[in-house]
This record gives sequence, C-alpha cells and structure tokens, in this order.
Amino acid sequence: MTKPVEKVVILVDVQNVYYTTRQAYQANFDYNEFWACVTFDRTVVKAIAYAVDKGDEKQRQFQNILRAIGFEVRLKPYIQRADGSAKGDWDVGITLDAMEYAPHADTLVLVTGDGDFDLLADKVRTVLRKRVEIFGVPQFTAASLINSATSFTPIKDHLLLGK
Repeated sequence: MTKPVEKVVILVDVQNVYYTTRQAYQANFDYNEFWACVTFDRTVVKAIAYAVDKGDEKQRQFQNILRAIGFEVRLKPYIQRADGSAKGDWDVGITLDAMEYAPHADTLVLVTGDGDFDLLADKVRTVLRKRVEIFGVPQFTAASLINSATSFTPIKDHLLLGK
C-alpha cells in the first residue's frame, strides 16, 4: 500500500526574500533549488509568488522565470509616495490566499521573515490543523513567526545562487 502524496501550498513574499538575502549574504535566493526542495515527493496545490511591479525588463524576465518554475506571479504596482517612501505590501493578499488554499493541502510553505505573518501561521497550524513551514533568512526572520510555525528552514548556503 502506498502512502498518500503530501499536498502543499507555496506562498513567496518576493520583496522580503529579495531584500533579506541581499542584505545578509549579498546574494539572491535560488528559486529553482527551493522549488526542488519543497516539492520533492509532494503535489503542489497552489504556488504563488507575490511581487511589486516596477515595469522594467529585468523584472519581467525574472517574473517569467518564476512562471517557468511553476509559480503563479501576482503583481502590485510600485507606488512612490510624495515623501519618498514606497508602498508595495502583499500581506493581506498572502493571508487571504493562505486561508483559501491551505484547507486543500497538508502543508503551507511561507517564504518570508515578516513577523506580521505569525498570526496567520498560528491560525493555519492550530485551527486548520495544517503544517506550516517557514523559509526565511535567520537574522531577518521574526522570532514570533518562527515560534508560530511547525518548522523553520533557514535560507542560506544551497538556497542561495552562487554560494
């Protein structure tokens, strides 16, 4: 008798992982290696990468790479405020999608270090009774998020391009 294949939902906070890997390692996240790790012996229910769209060609190429890997890419326009600050937050969108798709999976994989997601991780784990795996850069991942997850995988070494 074969064991049932584990079903997984993968949600990636692209801006968070981009800036934290650059700041910590001066490197980029290896999406191909990550995909290979989290999808091994699993069926992907949904995989979404959330990004901010500045409309440049290099970004479009990156988004096409994400699509080729297997991600649906969701974009928000980059908003530059009058005071010089920028806006491009996907927290609500990620949360809504997690609550929509997690019931159809065994495991929710969140790639972010943002502590705002600790409540979401806790709710998915305790109320929906699903595993929650967090991937984040250790020094930039909120302790509250790590503590609310089933497991934490540090982004380092083999999950970085050129390392």
